[in-house]
Amino acid sequence: MTTDTEETPRPPGTTGPSRHAQRLLAHMRAFDRNRPWAWDTAVTLLWTVAALVDAAGGWRNTARDPSVPAWLVVTLSLALAVPLYWRRRHPTAVLAVMAGATLVSDGSGAFLQAAYLQTLPLFHIALSRPPRALLWSPALLLPPLVTGAVRFPSESWDQLVVPTLWAYALVALLGIAVRSRKDHTAGLVDRARRLEIERDQEVRLAAAAERTRIAREMHDIIGHNLSVITGLADGGRYAAARNPERAAQALEAIGTTSRQALAELRRLLGVLRDDEEDAARDPQPTLADLDTLITGVRKAGLPVRFETRDEPPAQPLLPGAQLTVYRVVQEALTNALKHAGPEAKARVILAYTPHDVRAEVTNTGGTTPPSIPGQGQGLTGMRERAALYDGTLDCGPLPTGGWAVRLRLPREDTPS
Repeated sequence: MTTDTEETPRPPGTTGPSRHAQRLLAHMRAFDRNRPWAWDTAVTLLWTVAALVDAAGGWRNTARDPSVPAWLVVTLSLALAVPLYWRRRHPTAVLAVMAGATLVSDGSGAFLQAAYLQTLPLFHIALSRPPRALLWSPALLLPPLVTGAVRFPSESWDQLVVPTLWAYALVALLGIAVRSRKDHTAGLVDRARRLEIERDQEVRLAAAAERTRIAREMHDIIGHNLSVITGLADGGRYAAARNPERAAQALEAIGTTSRQALAELRRLLGVLRDDEEDAARDPQPTLADLDTLITGVRKAGLPVRFETRDEPPAQPLLPGAQLTVYRVVQEALTNALKHAGPEAKARVILAYTPHDVRAEVTNTGGTTPPSIPGQGQGLTGMRERAALYDGTLDCGPLPTGGWAVRLRLPREDTPS
């Protein structure tokens, strides 16, 4: 439960008001994206009302000729405000209509302030149209300014033309800047999506490659078991006539070995196999090879403490299960060598319980490797191996710093 004294965590460098402002802007953008007509209508009504209020008499404060007919002022005010509704879909056409009304306004001497609304379609031209469309804008904006300056000259003709042109230029630059930011953001989003797709593909490819590797290793184990069965059967056939007791022992061994081979075959179903006839097939390691593995890691520079808890079961683990434990320990120690840092230390615990076998590998170095494309295949492979034997694999940082990998494989003679 959250109390009044608890504070909501905030990202570094982000204050409460700025977060609320960002949230409000995000809601406004979402509303505008889903209902553009509502925002366009609101903007158009706002500026139309403002233009009509100015046409009620305020326009004479800036007019060069206050005797302009009221009907013409109202008509020009509407012509400068109503087209704003279409400014986002047809900004060039809207600017052309408004420029025509401005030409009449400045030529008649009314000099309506609503003419500055031309900056809105100009902004949208810079924001959403090709650069060549923006180059045509001065051809629409300049004639009204020159006409007003020539017909109603003040102290200097450029007092009306130059400042207004600067204002238009700044609005166009603002539109270009916003467009560049949007393009950059869209590019980042597209790049993030591409990276996500690439990572998904890499994970799938890594899983397929690991299944292929497991299939090759299981092929060796099953091939070994079948070779043993063949040898025992041949020996038992010759021993049957001379030593029935030896023949019975051979049959019992054949039964045990065949059951192990069948258990391996059940796990092999569904695993995609890449037939590489010329691939090198070395003898597969077992739990007895863990000492050799850990000695090699120590020689590589990572201090490792190896502990075995409880006594191994009388019925040894299947070769495939032993290989799974070996590979998980190997991958975890390899990751510690790569990423844990020069001062790291590791510990390997192999524990036997009546129901399962557990392996835990921890290190005191850094946490997880950087999240970059190409990382994560080792973790995928370890999980594939654990799932093959109905086991579980948990990986994560330790509260005191470092990283832990925990494997649990159920015993064959107990339920998963």
